[in-house]
Amino acid sequence: MRDPSPTRALAAKVVHAALEILRDNGGEMRSRDVIAAVEQRVELDDWAKQRYESSGTPRWITFLHFFTIDCAKAGLLVKKAGTWYLTPDGEKAIALGPRELLDEATRAYRKWDAERRDAEAIDEEVTPAGDGAHVIAMDQIQELANSSLERHIAAKNPYEFQELAAALLRGMGYFTPFVAPRGKDGGVDVIAYRDPLGTVSPRIKVQVKHRQDAARAEEIRQLMGLLQRDGDVGIFISTGGFTNDARTAAQGGHVHVELIDLTRFIELWQEHYDKLSDEDRVLMPLVPVYFLAETD
Repeated sequence: MRDPSPTRALAAKVVHAALEILRDNGGEMRSRDVIAAVEQRVELDDWAKQRYESSGTPRWITFLHFFTIDCAKAGLLVKKAGTWYLTPDGEKAIALGPRELLDEATRAYRKWDAERRDAEAIDEEVTPAGDGAHVIAMDQIQELANSSLERHIAAKNPYEFQELAAALLRGMGYFTPFVAPRGKDGGVDVIAYRDPLGTVSPRIKVQVKHRQDAARAEEIRQLMGLLQRDGDVGIFISTGGFTNDARTAAQGGHVHVELIDLTRFIELWQEHYDKLSDEDRVLMPLVPVYFLAETD
């Protein structure tokens, strides 16, 4: 077996490290956090750190984004809205080692690409176009977009974010007759109905937490205690995410409480943005960017 090129040798190291990091952190991380951890774990020389003039991105990061596309097509990794998820097959593939893992992922990508094109797979080595100089991976674009939305949300105070949450619910087709004013809210920040009078289930009680620390199990249980009528459901929105105990409490409760963290909030805002009123859109305006879509 011939020695890999410098490109594939570097790609194999960083891709394998990324999957190991995901495994060691529960199988789910933001892509930027994975990248930061890879930089700490892998020894990178000057060539790997060199930045491309066209994008300003270091070579090793470009390779990581590019070759994890192979991993995604091979079913080792799932990329969604700036978050990477390690699959069971991906966890098993770590045992192959860096080189064989990348080779297996590339073979799977070539098979997928050949089937997509209805043609034979290309034999030459797959590398970023122009040695990576012109590669802008979709997940990089998504990460940049999501980061800007996260910064926008972080700059809001708790009451402004509460209004943003109510706007999202309206975009999803709900009426919001109650949005808590400043001061004590009795544990409910927003009440949402399917109809203007609240005669149709579900009737939703929403707790909104705009902070960095994760929501705890006792907070979830407090919201559950407010869901006393038949047809009541809860939504807990937390920009700081949720502890594992909080997620367990929500899953095991006698009433339904839906948990929405910052990543999912942004996904829902993007998904329902076209249905928002002009007045609600200005709370967090978006600009669409169109790319040619890959076809399976």
